[in-house]
Amino acid sequence: MSRIGKLPINLPQGVVVETIDEGIVQVQGAKGVLQQRVDPTIQVQVTEGVVQVIPNEEGTKKSKALHGLYRALIQNMVTGVSLGFNRTLELVGVGYKANIQGQMLELSLGYSHDIVFVLPKEITAVTELPKGQSPLIHLECIDYQLLGQISAKIRSLRKVEPYKGKGIRFLGEKIRRKVGKSTKK
Repeated sequence: MSRIGKLPINLPQGVVVETIDEGIVQVQGAKGVLQQRVDPTIQVQVTEGVVQVIPNEEGTKKSKALHGLYRALIQNMVTGVSLGFNRTLELVGVGYKANIQGQMLELSLGYSHDIVFVLPKEITAVTELPKGQSPLIHLECIDYQLLGQISAKIRSLRKVEPYKGKGIRFLGEKIRRKVGKSTKK
């Protein structure tokens, strides 16, 4: 059995986990509702505020591989509907800007044109321009997978280059810098 998969998931107050159909788990909380399809080799049991993920076929390679995965996915769903997740992206570079209008994120990243990125309706975004610092984009969502995917897509629009450190990065991310050319004397 997986070490992660064995751990029970304690439900905070106001969070309800239930199996709707065969293989679909639904988690409801204050912030919303999330659903996840579960493989038939995995069984989800809910008893008195604790969720257990149990493999149906003990010892098979597939059930061992999926045991910890589904436990982690359900834990992320429980955390998402109760607290939510957020990510902050930082735009480092001269003239880099970010504007949000509804669900459209407009980015000026040093290209000849502005990039318009349409955000999914599940994600809320806020831009911030602190005085004397780089612009920030704050993303918030209850779905951890979707938030990670969208923040990675935004980051890939202008990857951080190693010489000057310009580009889009996660707040607090350390970038390995390279030394530039040295001149002859």
